[in-house]
Amino acid sequence: MKSKHNSSGNRTRSTISIFVVIALCCFFYLLGAWEKSGFGKRDSIAFPVTKQTDCSNVFTNLNFETHHNMEEIVEPSEPKAKVFKPCDVKYADYTPCQEQDRAMKFPRENMIYRERHCPPEEEKLHCLIPARNGYMTPFPWPKGRDYVHYANVPYKSLTVEKAVQNWVQFQGNVFKFPGGGTMFPQGAGAYIDELASVIPISDGSVRTALDTGCGVASWGAYLLKRNVLAMSFAPRDNHEAQVQFALERGVPAVIGVLGSIRLPYPSRAFDMAQCSRCLIPWTANDGMYLKEVDRVLRPGGYWILSGPPINWKTYYKTWKRSKEDVQTEQRQIEALAESLCWEKKYEKGDMAIWKKKVNTKSCKSKSVNVCQTEDADDVWYKKMDTCVTPSPEVTNANEVSVGALKFPARLYAVPPRIANGLVDGVTTESYQEDNKLWKKHVNTYKRINNLIGTTRYRNVMDMNAGLGGFAAALESRKSWVMNVVPTIAKNTLGVIYERGLIGIYHDWCEGFSTYPRSYDLIHASGVFSLYKNDRCSLEDILLEMDRILRPEGAVIFRDEVDVLNKVRKIVGGMRWDAKIMDHEDGPLVPEKILVVVKQYWVAGSGNSTSNDQ
Repeated sequence: MKSKHNSSGNRTRSTISIFVVIALCCFFYLLGAWEKSGFGKRDSIAFPVTKQTDCSNVFTNLNFETHHNMEEIVEPSEPKAKVFKPCDVKYADYTPCQEQDRAMKFPRENMIYRERHCPPEEEKLHCLIPARNGYMTPFPWPKGRDYVHYANVPYKSLTVEKAVQNWVQFQGNVFKFPGGGTMFPQGAGAYIDELASVIPISDGSVRTALDTGCGVASWGAYLLKRNVLAMSFAPRDNHEAQVQFALERGVPAVIGVLGSIRLPYPSRAFDMAQCSRCLIPWTANDGMYLKEVDRVLRPGGYWILSGPPINWKTYYKTWKRSKEDVQTEQRQIEALAESLCWEKKYEKGDMAIWKKKVNTKSCKSKSVNVCQTEDADDVWYKKMDTCVTPSPEVTNANEVSVGALKFPARLYAVPPRIANGLVDGVTTESYQEDNKLWKKHVNTYKRINNLIGTTRYRNVMDMNAGLGGFAAALESRKSWVMNVVPTIAKNTLGVIYERGLIGIYHDWCEGFSTYPRSYDLIHASGVFSLYKNDRCSLEDILLEMDRILRPEGAVIFRDEVDVLNKVRKIVGGMRWDAKIMDHEDGPLVPEKILVVVKQYWVAGSGNSTSNDQ
């Protein structure tokens, strides 16, 4: 028989639990309203909403009965969290592994100096990268495609340098992007229409694309209207902030270059790739760069070349080159493409299009140097080679070719790499179970934060993407997900691309190839358990997350409770507001969820420092 004392205690705990639920529900509802216009503390939306909010219906399925309170997370005897100071404002656009001063110490040959060169431990910053004074949350999609706040990327050089080509215009306190490019000054839409006359862009056959030397990524921006996801990259060079502009517009992009190191993507990743006056020397180094494009291009995929040397008869004088020089270059490209089993499908005006044959074995010459590597997806910091990556051994070549399965059907169909047993430990059954699990998890996230799945969180990152289940469950034209497969995790990035999603390899002990304030929402499931025995600390990874997260952006951690205890303690000194809660299946599950919101703050607001570290 229960004692009155126990009964009273139970009622007390029950009452406390109810208040916790109500408090949390109101917190996240108001958080949503607070963030919607992107002005944080200066937002005028939140106050009226408090008078209208019925918090009783925000979370209907989560069980908060034994939700962790503050005493359960941090022992009273533990010292307070270390407080991280803001970095100097000169670091507002700091990119750890692509800094100009460090880059100039490396050879210019093969663009080595534009590749990743990360700082040694003693040169790492241990402070918070500030936003500039006046920073504003980017315009919501689709308006964001065409407009960027000047205060967020205060660089006007491209408005002058590329004025004739309609890259970007400066109007008042915003930049406007008319959709032009060097090879499509009349707009990316018309350019893509011409491509679509040859390439099956509109029926879902083509879903993933690669833009080498993307500028401000207008090609990728306008492909999104056709439900095509382009991975755009360009170096951090004298074209100031081009990748930063792309990300501010809500377009997938990373800092990168075709140099001496393999691209950080798996083989057979892209349905289509293009070079729009990217000025990459395709015939140099025995065709090494075009062979790398061939590696990442799917059988049946398309390669577009617009710009030199195409249409050389018209432009050779403008390019200040001789007829013989540009004619020879085009002939060499034609011969190289033929050796790769690419068939020319189109050439008109400034554009040429090739298609990679589905069955390349039938046309490869015996003289072609075929790569002998056992794993064509093992590319992190691996030197680019002049050999040709062989096609996979499959029962039917058509099953891995472009158009074999159209999007969106391919999002949940069993990917060929899994169907053919090429991913250790992953079967058709476990893949399907993984999809069910992530649908459940994402539904939980949406109940926690009702802005997930809206245009407020346009740029999303999954730091440990696994089979891409999180991104698949979140799939919507309102957002896109950068699926990161850590270099120390199981290599599943090829599966992610086969699903019609995009991503990249990365080592989280280093800086990511992007600018500060690139992402609205970051998902980190199992990241810190994965790295707990690695060469870098939790602090290193969290500071990098802070760098790439926008003010008022959110992070969702999912990990073991002891790991999240440590994480929550560190973020307490990073100007992040954090709440921890139980797993969907109840308090007895050791895996928990930690939800964080980065506070709005800028340089020069009385809380930054002049110290570098």
